[in-house]
Amino acid sequence: MELMEAISHRRSVRTYTDEPVPQATVMELLGAATWAPSAVNQQPWAFGVIRGRRQLELYSERAKLHLLATLPQSLSLHQRSDQLTSSSYNVFHRAGTLIVIFAKPAAHDPIEDCCLAAENLMLAAHGLGLGSCPIGFVRPWLNLPEIKYELGIPLKYQAVMPVVIGWPSGRTAPVPRREPEIVRWWEYPDAPSSRAGGPAPGDPA
Repeated sequence: MELMEAISHRRSVRTYTDEPVPQATVMELLGAATWAPSAVNQQPWAFGVIRGRRQLELYSERAKLHLLATLPQSLSLHQRSDQLTSSSYNVFHRAGTLIVIFAKPAAHDPIEDCCLAAENLMLAAHGLGLGSCPIGFVRPWLNLPEIKYELGIPLKYQAVMPVVIGWPSGRTAPVPRREPEIVRWWEYPDAPSSRAGGPAPGDPA
């Protein structure tokens, strides 16, 4: 798949088949994530992988309870907040695999680096025919100390980007994209080259 095609055709998928994603494929996606750029090459990411549709359903219910109890007023009108009270709503969209990208303590912008890794992972998943969807709603629950303890995650690691992956059960329609908003475009003339009038001093004739 061509790079620009992958970028423009990737979708956030919210319906999946029951077919599991092979472990080797998950490892391939993690490898793609680690090729993301990072500040001073610190590579501050770590990965948590949860596999099992039933277990993710249980985690979904627990996460919804936490979100309902703590949802800030400013988010009460979020387009998906009303679904948290529905027993049929699954935060993980009934996918069978959740990959959580954690930021390890680092000196230079580890959270931003982990977001770059997440984009690599999702593009790689699309290239393999998989669907993916970032699940920002569940991040506060994953960062609770008691949940980190339960999952065996170091307290200093911060859940940055939970992403579900799976085999899409249908086609996800594209969402229109706006044209880039360019607030300002600066162009300056380049300085004249020292070679414009002939060889620079010291160059061979």
